[in-house]
Amino acid sequence: MQTPEEKELEKKRAELARLETESFELELEISTLQAELIHFQARYLKVVGSGLATLDRLRVEVAEAETYLKPEDGAARERAAEARAKAEDFRQAVEGARSVATAEKSTPSEDLKKLYREIARRIHPDLAEEEKDRAPRGDLMAEVNAAYERGDNGRLEEILQTWETRPEAVKGEGPVAELVRVIRKIANVEARIRTIRIQLQRLKDSDLYRLKTEVVKAEKIGHHVLDEMASMIEREIAEEQEHLNCLVLGRVAS
Repeated sequence: MQTPEEKELEKKRAELARLETESFELELEISTLQAELIHFQARYLKVVGSGLATLDRLRVEVAEAETYLKPEDGAARERAAEARAKAEDFRQAVEGARSVATAEKSTPSEDLKKLYREIARRIHPDLAEEEKDRAPRGDLMAEVNAAYERGDNGRLEEILQTWETRPEAVKGEGPVAELVRVIRKIANVEARIRTIRIQLQRLKDSDLYRLKTEVVKAEKIGHHVLDEMASMIEREIAEEQEHLNCLVLGRVAS
C-alpha cells in the first residue's frame, strides 16, 4: 500500500512529465524558429544585400555632392550624415549575419528534432536536482542548441551518449526527498515555460519574422518577393546614379 508521500510523489511526477513535455516542445519551437530566422536573414542578404549596399553608397555620394554644392544648407548636411549612418548600420548588419550563418540551410529534419527532444528530456538545466548542477547542464544545453542549428546529428548523438554514461547519473533516495526535488523541478520548468513564451513572442513580433512570413506565404503561390525587391532596388540604383551624375556635372560646372 502506498504511503501519502508516495501517492503525492506519483501525482507530482505526472504533473512534471506534462510540464516537461510542454517545455521541451517550446524549446524545440524557439530553437527551430531562431535557426530559420538566421538563415532567412542570410538568404535575404544574399538576394538583395549587394544591391542595398550599392544603393546606400550612392545615396551617401548624392548627399555629399548636395552638401558640396550648397555648403550653407544645414538640411543637406543632415541628409549626408543620415545617409552615412544608415550605410554603416547596414554594413554592420551584413557582417553580423555572415558571422553566424551560411546562406543555405534546410529546415531541421524530423529525426534531428526527435534527437533534440530526447537530449533535452535528459540534460536540460531545469531538470537539475541541485543548484550546483544547473550551470554545467546549461553549458551543455547551449552546445546542444548550437549543434541543432548546424544540423549536426553526429554531435548530438555524441553528447547524448556521454551524458547517459556519466557516473553521477546513478543515485538512490527515498520518496520524501524525491518529492521535494520533483516539486522544485516543477517550479523551475514552469518558470522556463514562461520565459520561452516571452522569447517566442518577441521573435514573432520582429520585422524579420514578419518579412519571412510574407515571403514564405507568397512563394507558395509562385510570388517571389525577394526577387521583386532586388529588381526594385536595381531601378532605384539607376535613378540615384542618374541623380549623382547630374550633381557631379553641376559640381564641375561650378
